Amino acid sequence: MSKVRIYNRIIASLICVLGLCSAVSAQEGLPTRGEYLALAKQGWVYDLRGSRRRRATNAPPIVFNSNEVALGEICVIGERANQSSRDVILRFADLLTDIYGRRLAVTFAGRNIQSCPRPSRVYLRLYSGRPPSGLLNADLRQMDRDYDIRLPAHWREPVASPAQTNGYFGYRGAVAHLLVRQAPATNLSDVERAFYRSILIEELFQVVSFGADVLKFDLDRPFLSKLQEHPVNLRNFSWYSTEFMAGLLASNPQGLCSFDVMMLHALAGSGLNSVNSPELIRFMETNFDALVRASETTISEPSYAMLLDPNCSDLPD
Repeated sequence: MSKVRIYNRIIASLICVLGLCSAVSAQEGLPTRGEYLALAKQGWVYDLRGSRRRRATNAPPIVFNSNEVALGEICVIGERANQSSRDVILRFADLLTDIYGRRLAVTFAGRNIQSCPRPSRVYLRLYSGRPPSGLLNADLRQMDRDYDIRLPAHWREPVASPAQTNGYFGYRGAVAHLLVRQAPATNLSDVERAFYRSILIEELFQVVSFGADVLKFDLDRPFLSKLQEHPVNLRNFSWYSTEFMAGLLASNPQGLCSFDVMMLHALAGSGLNSVNSPELIRFMETNFDALVRASETTISEPSYAMLLDPNCSDLPD
């Protein structure tokens, strides 16, 4: 993508951050039932055979159990969560409580993974300065010991983006690690505030839902999901620059869409041991109207507004 097009996308993102693009989105028309079901198939029913070939023959099966994550616990480590990060984490836990019916246990621990009271299903490391490569890999080695992941002896995981998730299916269970950069200061611009909130929301949603990123090349229709991404080339921009933050904000919704809330209801209601299944789509087809009604109720709760993108708030009729 040329720099001219990147800057055009950045300008569009700045307009949306200021809340001026909702009128344009409203003119696009309501999403359809077919679009929702097609997107669910893209994001949740995907082929794992390539991954299985790289796993030992006696390795435990890959099971995407959303209920196990949503009803488990998350341990927040690293830098102390600032108020914005803390608000997002706790509000997201409230959302899962309403949808899954039991509280996600959140522990705000210390700097190191050993400060967590017990091995957790999800670890979230926050930082605001230089990418903590050493601490990230120390975390993964501890997870390897706790969950018997059997990582290669001299392997190191790079810090590849301001927010990334590593998930593993070990011989003693499944575990995920989130590394997310949070705002280094309180005096933030609108773009900075939206950026740090957006990347944290996305990682939390993805680790619970097991949804895959969905590339979106057609911009004639609005975004329907936080997991949709329009490719942008930001390699020449610093992660700390306004250009990078605005460009990334322009590449997908800034919060959860109504589709994402509906997917959480579908994942919770289906009761599937592994959500990577055509059975999830059949459940949605059978219960579509009920899922829409449940999503409407959830979205109408004012306290969840900070998690939602108003520009993709419409549900199908």
